[in-house]
Amino acid sequence: MRTTEGLREVPHANLEVTNSYFSVIDTDYVYKAKIEIYGRNLGGILVIKKMGPETHRVVFTTEFGSKIFDFLFEGDTFTKNFVLEDLDRKLIITTLEKDFRVLIKENVAVVQKFTSENLEVYKSVSDKSFNFYFSNTSEGRLTKITNTSKRKEKFEILFNSIVPDSASEENKIADSIDIIHKNIKLAIHLDYLKNN
Repeated sequence: MRTTEGLREVPHANLEVTNSYFSVIDTDYVYKAKIEIYGRNLGGILVIKKMGPETHRVVFTTEFGSKIFDFLFEGDTFTKNFVLEDLDRKLIITTLEKDFRVLIKENVAVVQKFTSENLEVYKSVSDKSFNFYFSNTSEGRLTKITNTSKRKEKFEILFNSIVPDSASEENKIADSIDIIHKNIKLAIHLDYLKNN
């Protein structure tokens, strides 16, 4: 599979990979968002809030505060609190649920590990697909997650230029995030809104 092309497999011995970008309870991670979905462009504010050990709420509103969607993730349970009628289609909801579940999932069991000079890549199993977590070796920072089927890449999440949260040096925040689909017309771009 081309996702791990040029990498060599190494022993992984019961590893877990951690995505700490949305890991601090009661922190509002606020992003200016642009979503392109099947030819329609939506803009507004996306807020991700960790509310408990395995609970996140994801809310997307217009800049004037009208809700576009409101999702709740509690462990393996997904609740659609609200979705704008135009977007309330099974394919769209299922796709957004998967995108945000991969984005916010903190600790994931590793089934394979690959390395190169600059990268460590951790493979995990997710339902009927796989997620590959790419970390740069110099900083040990998660830079990309690629979701694949057995045969092809489905979507990737890119984390760009990390900034420390003013409240905590450990709480790293992605300055921008891109979710790019390979097989459907859906792209999400997020720019972190810094506290002034």
